[in-house]
Amino acid sequence: MMTHRFHNCLNRMALLVAAVAIMLIIFWRDFMTIASANVFINGAIVGTTLFGIGLCFVEIFRLVPEYKWWRSYIQGARNAPLPPCLLRPVAMMLRMRPMRISVGALNTIFDAILGRMDDSRESVRYVSNILIFMGLLGTFWGLIMTIGGFADTIGGLNIIDDNATQNLVSGLARPLAGMTIAFTSSLLGLAGSLIIGFLGLQLQIAQNAIFNELQEYLSAHTHPVAPDEL
Repeated sequence: MMTHRFHNCLNRMALLVAAVAIMLIIFWRDFMTIASANVFINGAIVGTTLFGIGLCFVEIFRLVPEYKWWRSYIQGARNAPLPPCLLRPVAMMLRMRPMRISVGALNTIFDAILGRMDDSRESVRYVSNILIFMGLLGTFWGLIMTIGGFADTIGGLNIIDDNATQNLVSGLARPLAGMTIAFTSSLLGLAGSLIIGFLGLQLQIAQNAIFNELQEYLSAHTHPVAPDEL
């Protein structure tokens, strides 16, 4: 049953978000140390991750009216209000020609539904890719700071000076700060992409559950129409 699969997907999404929240609470100080290495990039990564999590939950809850219409149709409610998005093509087709659809039209309907499902997941995939990009952006930014810091330190080093060692140690602060930015941005970007990727996978599973049930029902109950009957 799709309802069972939907609840399983929703439960897995909620469990992941709860586990992440618990980990943040336990390691809050460590997380703030990592995030504060570069407030702008790391803050943007955290904000994008939160936006992606909310987007995944919005998309999965949009499946509820689609499934309600489908269950109503199976139970005999042929004039139920049309679903808002994913199943709208098949709903309009079944209203015009209930249970008498050509094989070609049936395949067209399935392709249209799969296309709409892919479109609804595009934004989730984009957020996941953006997180990876932002992590790489922070990495390159940190590496640039590291290389520039080493160059400045070595270029300004005077080995004749009695304080050369002290100047060298103090000059390493900027390169080390750059490495911190590089590693923390990569860590947060990859972690955010992993979270959004898992939530997007659950969304896809829930959508496929609706599609598979629809495909099985129509394939079993639809009578093919000859070309001269169309």
